[in-house]
Amino acid sequence: MSYSPLIGQLISSLKRLPGVGQKSAQRMAFYLLQHDKPGAIQIAQSLAAAIEHVGECSKCRVLTESDICEVCDNPKRKQQLVCVVESPSDVQAFEQSTSYEGRYFVLMGHLSPLDGIGPHEIGLDKLAIQLDSGEVTEVILATNPNVEGEATAHYISEMTKKRNIKTTRIAHGVPIGGELEFVNGSTLSHALLGRSVVSAD
Repeated sequence: MSYSPLIGQLISSLKRLPGVGQKSAQRMAFYLLQHDKPGAIQIAQSLAAAIEHVGECSKCRVLTESDICEVCDNPKRKQQLVCVVESPSDVQAFEQSTSYEGRYFVLMGHLSPLDGIGPHEIGLDKLAIQLDSGEVTEVILATNPNVEGEATAHYISEMTKKRNIKTTRIAHGVPIGGELEFVNGSTLSHALLGRSVVSAD
């Protein structure tokens, strides 16, 4: 049995979400249409509003509705300390750990030459401008502990070495091959406290 055009379109749209396959998308679509149409409308309205109004912080690139996010705009944060992460969800993970007092720079990905993702695509040109300002005294590399994350961290460490900026890498409290957004706060706190200096050699 084939779906009607609108139901088929809804199921296909839901399949775009990470980890959602055909059966899960079908189950969600029929649940919303059968049992929670007000919820479906709220989801649609919230999504439309977020797409229209949410952008990137002009300083750290985290997702926000303002030109400058709350972290970058907070005078109590250590402006000279920058933690480089791959995604906005990583920022949330660090904030939940309550152990970090600096600010962030969000790459929105990692280096992947085979996919056409180079330094410009992940904003390293913008990071270089901040490093050249003279305000940053330490960069914490918190890219994911996988091949792409390590390659990205190495590239950034080369950038900081040329500018004589102290560079550290979060310690191995984070599981190899894992994603930061799934690591609990206490593990991240331990990783921050145990970070070590990165050698670009």
